[in-house]
Amino acid sequence: MSIYLSPSMLSIDFTKVGEQLSIVEQAGTPYIHLDVMDGVFVPNISFGIPVIKGIRKCSHMVFDAHLMIVEPERYIEEFRKAGADIINFHVEATEDPAAVIAQIKATGAKAGITIKPKTPVECIRPYLQDLDMVLVMTVEPGFGGQKFMEDQVPKIKQLAQWKKDLGLSYDIEVDGGITLENVRTVLDAGANIIVAGSAVFGKEDIAAAAKGFMDIFKEYE
Repeated sequence: MSIYLSPSMLSIDFTKVGEQLSIVEQAGTPYIHLDVMDGVFVPNISFGIPVIKGIRKCSHMVFDAHLMIVEPERYIEEFRKAGADIINFHVEATEDPAAVIAQIKATGAKAGITIKPKTPVECIRPYLQDLDMVLVMTVEPGFGGQKFMEDQVPKIKQLAQWKKDLGLSYDIEVDGGITLENVRTVLDAGANIIVAGSAVFGKEDIAAAAKGFMDIFKEYE
């Protein structure tokens, strides 16, 4: 199983975006996590399509877009045009998840679905066969720097078991409070895409922080 780091741009220094993106890319990080917040679905506003379109010009990383917005179906095509390679939407944010998944795939992007901590994992089981990724939030979405919620780990284990039982190949991504000290907990549960914000971009030596995660990943490959 391939394991990848997806540093979250929510913690990047926006006065040094190009420089810091280059640092993690050169360190060997293949993904960048793009937290898009609308101030409605979550109580915070981050960035959107213009920013993604702008940074696409200076990065070859996989753009892992996490849409924390209501009615994501309104903007799927625009996020794809801006450069998103993976489009992850919240199951709680739309009335027809199956239609959104189909819409994402029609653009040529990979489709992911996300669940908040209070959302039971069983509600996304009907969609697993059509997904490229499932994202488990281990904090309440909206703000970086929160403490990891260990009570969400059983969801990761359940997704890993369904993946095995159903013969599927979706990635299991985890986002929220992940550090070098607790990342093995989610890896042991079956996660293979790790989102880290302040644990990477919040460190003085960003490259060393990223490599610290990747050194741990090697234990699992």
